[in-house]
Amino acid sequence: MSELIPSVVVDAKTTHRATVIWLHGLGDSGNGFAPIVPALNIPDALGIKFIFPHAPLRAVTVNNGMQMPAWYDIKSMDFNSRADMPGVLESSAQIKALIEAENAAGIATRNIVLAGFSQGGVIAYHLGLRYPEALAGIMCLSTYMAEPETLAEQHTQMSRIVPLFVAHGSQDDVVPVTMGKAAYARVNELGYNAQWREYPMQHNVCPEEVAHISQWLQKVLAP
Repeated sequence: MSELIPSVVVDAKTTHRATVIWLHGLGDSGNGFAPIVPALNIPDALGIKFIFPHAPLRAVTVNNGMQMPAWYDIKSMDFNSRADMPGVLESSAQIKALIEAENAAGIATRNIVLAGFSQGGVIAYHLGLRYPEALAGIMCLSTYMAEPETLAEQHTQMSRIVPLFVAHGSQDDVVPVTMGKAAYARVNELGYNAQWREYPMQHNVCPEEVAHISQWLQKVLAP
């Protein structure tokens, strides 16, 4: 097996029985979201481990080719061609390897949540909805969907039973809330069990959202 992508890991406080893999946004790192774990205030008894992988450095076209942590290149500000699909597929393969490593450690896919913010959410959507096994849940925060037109053909039947938590800020000036709503509408069209949450915030996470994320994680990862 090739080397796994570097990550910040917050181990379960009790016997490990479930895992959340949480992907950050453009220019951030796994360290960016790791402090959210205590804020979630999830009971230790649930045995949840958190993995916050670091996106690799890559040149980002819209930032004058500057190298920065990114799950894929952004070649255009046009959302229809914004996500560089070779990068999306490469990052999806790296996250799939993390899921498989958790499987090898005894954690079934049905006990793993795939979460992502912004660019990370694009990967969560792309990989989670095409995954051959059912995850415990998919969480997509302040994000959009790459190539939504291919989803009907490429999504897996097993992913149809996976609950989705989709959230966005109504004042988001990085990823407009209309893009978040369009992705949510797409999964609804295909019959997914998705819930939409909207908050009066910009391209970030707010305390009310953190509370709702905690409630949802405790529900989907309940023993």
